[in-house]
This record gives sequence, structure tokens and C-alpha cells, in this order.
Amino acid sequence: MKTLSRGSRGALVPLARLALFTLVLIPGTALAHDVTPGDAGYIQEIWGVHIVPFIYLGAKHMITGYDHILFLLGVVFFLYHMKDVAIYVSLFALGHSVTMLLGVWFGWGINAYIIDAIIGLSVVYKALDNLGAFQKWLGFQPNTKAATLIFGLFHGTGLASKILEYQIAEDGLLANLLSFNLGVELGQLLALFVILIVMGYWRRSPNFLRQGTYANIIMAGLGVLLTYQQIAGYIAST
Repeated sequence: MKTLSRGSRGALVPLARLALFTLVLIPGTALAHDVTPGDAGYIQEIWGVHIVPFIYLGAKHMITGYDHILFLLGVVFFLYHMKDVAIYVSLFALGHSVTMLLGVWFGWGINAYIIDAIIGLSVVYKALDNLGAFQKWLGFQPNTKAATLIFGLFHGTGLASKILEYQIAEDGLLANLLSFNLGVELGQLLALFVILIVMGYWRRSPNFLRQGTYANIIMAGLGVLLTYQQIAGYIAST
């Protein structure tokens, strides 16, 4: 039976810890787009334009949004050129921004459990895409750019659905939403910066491709876990 090399096992330790951390952190009723009680209370009580606080809230949401981070990691995992990274991250940001802004502005909302289950599936999809599963199973490669944009739309819808639950004030709504979205993009850039630094070092390893396969298998498992948690939460809430 083939065993992992010492280098492969060492590289997988952080990934195993990430999986364990996710299992412990995410209870059955957790929502990937949940807002902390303190932030929720602030959103409900404010009136008028509050640019800096909403930038902070947007950045905080992105940095602590494990579903966003996992999907973003999957998107850039095998992108070696900054031009490609910029294109794919921009597509994700475009989709995320459009549905978050329009969803809150026009009051479009979807059950938070359902949309977060779809977002969990987006992580599974991207991990399988990185593994070449669709080429093997379907005989063709789905358009990766279109998939990134479409799943970005779902990620933004998830956030809009949660914000709508807190009935944000209409006074200053547009400015606050734009500020929040700016914060989300700043948080995304910060997360991307860290991811690219880690990936840059990791890719120097001669075992990167083998380790990358195991990493994406773990990522797919985490996506399945996220989806399961949301489905279980939806069933429990009905």
C-alpha cells in the first residue's frame, strides 16, 4: 500500500488542523453569513450614514467568513500568474457585490440555511474542479470563469439575506451598503494577500502537486460539512 512521504504528511498537518477547527467551530445551527449579536444590534440601531463602521463590518465579515476564504483558496489554488488571479478574484468580487447590494436594496432574500448550503456546495464544486473531476466524469471542463462569477452571486445573496433580517435603516442605506461592500473587498484583498504568500512558499515544494490533491480532497470534505450543517439547520428550523 502506498504511503505519504514525510513531506506530504508534514504539509497536511495544518490542513488536518483546519478540518478539526471547522468541525469544532461550526455547530449544526451555525450560519456561514451570521452576524455577531453586537454587530446585529449596531446595524439595527443606527440611523444615517456611517461609512467607517460599515467598512469595518464588511472587512470583518470577509476575514471571518470561512466559506468565502475556502472558496477563494480554491479559486487561486492552481493559478500561477497574477493576471489570472486578478481576473478570477474580480469575477468573484463582481458577483458578490452585485447580489449583496441589489439584494439588500430591493429586499431580495432567500432562506439563510438554503443559500448557505449552496455556498457550501460552491466550495465542493471548486475543490472537485481543481481535482479535474468534471473532466473525468463528464468528459469536458465547465467554464471556470462563469462558475466563479455565478458562485460569487450566491455568496453575495447569502450576505444580503442575513442583512435583511436585521432591517437596516433606509436613511443612509446606499452609502452604508457601498461602505460595507468596500470593506468586504478590502478584507478579501487582505485574505488573498495571505493566501498568495502561503501558496508561493508551498509551491516551491517538489511535492506540491501531490499535496495539493490531498488539500483539495480535504477542502471538498469541508464543503460537504458546511452543506450538511446548513441542511440540518434548515430541517431543525422547520
